Amino acid sequence: MSDVIVYTDGGSRGNPGPAAMGVVVEYNGKRREYGEAIGVATNNVAEYRAVLYALKKVKLLLGKKGAGECTVEVRADSDLVVRHMNREFKIKNDGLKEYFIELWNLTQDFKSVRFVHVRREENGSADRLVNRALDSGRTSSRRRQVPQRIDKLL
Repeated sequence: MSDVIVYTDGGSRGNPGPAAMGVVVEYNGKRREYGEAIGVATNNVAEYRAVLYALKKVKLLLGKKGAGECTVEVRADSDLVVRHMNREFKIKNDGLKEYFIELWNLTQDFKSVRFVHVRREENGSADRLVNRALDSGRTSSRRRQVPQRIDKLL
């Protein structure tokens, strides 16, 4: 059993096109939801950004020490991201390699991070957050909490 369960989704309309991410974090009996438009991106980039955002958010919620003692299960409907992170697929797209490296490095801040592929219908809350952000075109004020060096990368 994981200490934290995270559901993530990212999507774009146009691929590339207007993109957004949705994240649901469940921990200590609490549930937090985050949705944010991220500008123009591909679907795969939006999926990676959602997972990056989720793990950063978990780290902020638990603190560095708490994160280091925490097991996280990331549930995503992106088969590509899950298989990349589980080292089942090679990363052929040079543009995704930077995201992979950043995400891989971020996983080292936790006791363990497990990536699980879920079907889209099992990821409804994160998907709803993506669509709400895309429909509103609004970026979250929480964005400032993401480290600046990541924002430059993303």
